[in-house]
Amino acid sequence: MTDVTTTDPFHAELLEIAREAARRAGELLRDGRPADLAVAATKSSPIDVVTEMDIAAEKLITGLITDRRPEDGLLGEEGSAREGTSGVRWVVDPLDGTVNYLYGQPAWAVSIAAEQDGERVAGVVTAPMRGETYYAVRGGGAWATGAWEGARRLSCRAAAPLDRALVSTGFNYVAEVRAEQAEVARRLIPLVRDIRRGGSAAIDLCDVAAGRLDGYYERGLHPWDLAAGDLIAREAGAVTGGHPGQPPSGALTVAATPAVFTPLRNLLVDFGA
Repeated sequence: MTDVTTTDPFHAELLEIAREAARRAGELLRDGRPADLAVAATKSSPIDVVTEMDIAAEKLITGLITDRRPEDGLLGEEGSAREGTSGVRWVVDPLDGTVNYLYGQPAWAVSIAAEQDGERVAGVVTAPMRGETYYAVRGGGAWATGAWEGARRLSCRAAAPLDRALVSTGFNYVAEVRAEQAEVARRLIPLVRDIRRGGSAAIDLCDVAAGRLDGYYERGLHPWDLAAGDLIAREAGAVTGGHPGQPPSGALTVAATPAVFTPLRNLLVDFGA
């Protein structure tokens, strides 16, 4: 059972499906990763192993969802796409933080969100190497389970000015875009407490929710990168958005405490982020 406080049993049902699928996929990825992926002898390259694990995790997730809710739509990073007829669509990132996974870094996650009539209503991010799972339903708050006893409700950090904000970001794989993003970060660093680069958008969004970051921004995200984490951050009291008047998107995603969001977003727009 969940600890979210929702009066909508349907959304709670969707959340439970997402939690089970994320848990199973996380176990598959954690337990199926070769101990030394860089020298995996049975494949032509370590990237092949990661790709196969990624695809296997998405197949597990979409198979479970299809068994439970065959009329729903699907959108997955590894190519799963189905329109559906129920008004519900699942947005799936089976392995967010692929490079971290390749290198044995712990910051990788499984991210699953459910949308109803185009609005996100449930989301789960499981970070197996952290031993933590973050989840939320619309209007029910954001919660996490981990090494502590039971589930705890998440809340973003208390108000602090931008110059005392710890902010995370990410960088694109395309060299030219990455260079532009580095210039934005260079201009931003003197104006905040410090900048982090975690390597998983889903985990960064959940860290804003958990009060481990004051803010996070990135350009170039896909729907599956941010769907679950965006809901979790908002349900924890954070503000999320993109360019002024726009929702989070590939053009710009920002999530931050209410005090930090507007000044951070305005600076990013000024800097060309």
